[in-house]
Amino acid sequence: MNKLNLAVLFGGQSSEYSVSLHSAGSFLRQIRQENYNLILIGIDSDGIFYLYDGSIEDIEHDTWKKEGSCTPCAFIHKGVISLEKPEQKIDIDVAFPILHGKNGEDGCMQGLLELMNIHYVGCDVMSSAISMDKEIMHILCKEANIPCADYVCLKKWGDNPSFEEIEAKIPLPWIIKPCNAGSSYGVHKVEKKEDFEDACQDAFYYDGRGKILVEKAIEGFEIGCAVMGNETVFCGSVDEIQIAGSIFDFEGKYEDKGADIICPARIDEKQFKEAQALAYRTYRAMNCTGLARVDMFLTTEGEVILNELNTIPGFTATSRYPSMMKEAGLAFPDLIDRLIELAMQRKVGVC
Repeated sequence: MNKLNLAVLFGGQSSEYSVSLHSAGSFLRQIRQENYNLILIGIDSDGIFYLYDGSIEDIEHDTWKKEGSCTPCAFIHKGVISLEKPEQKIDIDVAFPILHGKNGEDGCMQGLLELMNIHYVGCDVMSSAISMDKEIMHILCKEANIPCADYVCLKKWGDNPSFEEIEAKIPLPWIIKPCNAGSSYGVHKVEKKEDFEDACQDAFYYDGRGKILVEKAIEGFEIGCAVMGNETVFCGSVDEIQIAGSIFDFEGKYEDKGADIICPARIDEKQFKEAQALAYRTYRAMNCTGLARVDMFLTTEGEVILNELNTIPGFTATSRYPSMMKEAGLAFPDLIDRLIELAMQRKVGVC
């Protein structure tokens, strides 16, 4: 059986660059490398693409961009070329973008791969874009009768309601966050007016596209569900986040500080199934393919409501998505193989 030429993309122009490096390192340690011809493509913070031929450790420690290990490259139809030897094309069967946040998870990279007629793991251009933009996601979920927190969207360029006008519509406390960012960058809990302006400024900084959300803070705790599939959808296990502070921040997600992730979640069977059902409905409403992690809240009243959807969730050994799939019976190497199979099922380029 011929091996697939698999391009693994890491890094990227995003505030989540470092998260991508750790995800890529874990991914490369878990993948059955003997089953694929691996083509590693690193993207630095300036957006320059490189063919990479170095160690996993250098990726994880962000020392990968070394002379002798990196060659500038560019995508062409169904492949990639080294800019130093452009006559030598490297064919690519399928790409696995391990790119979190802007310019990787938001449809930009997916669009490039579509234009190059390269199969890729994960959601298509439109699903990636609408899932990344939390305002658009809220609008579409409302149309699909998927419960979400009450919110107001503020625009950097435009007339916005005042603090008092927002408070009249949505009582404090609020969660303020960028519409187009992840890993809890720029996320703040606001309980009084004095904290409002600084929280908004920070959220706008990380959004980069001029939109932030002011959401009603939900009383309860966060849960999540790993979802996978194209025509047939499989919902993995449900996990639970136990936090010491007011939000599940970057340190809690990636440094195990002030947060514990418990899988399976310590909820009753009815709530567990409701969470899986809501994750499935959200995945379908956003027209997702490949994979997504659906984040939700279980309120103090026992209601499951949507928080957000991540189309390229973390892929470290302890990340939530592979952990939930492992709990559901799919080990990390098997999960990678299955996601690549799903990518090969989808048409790309001209139909």
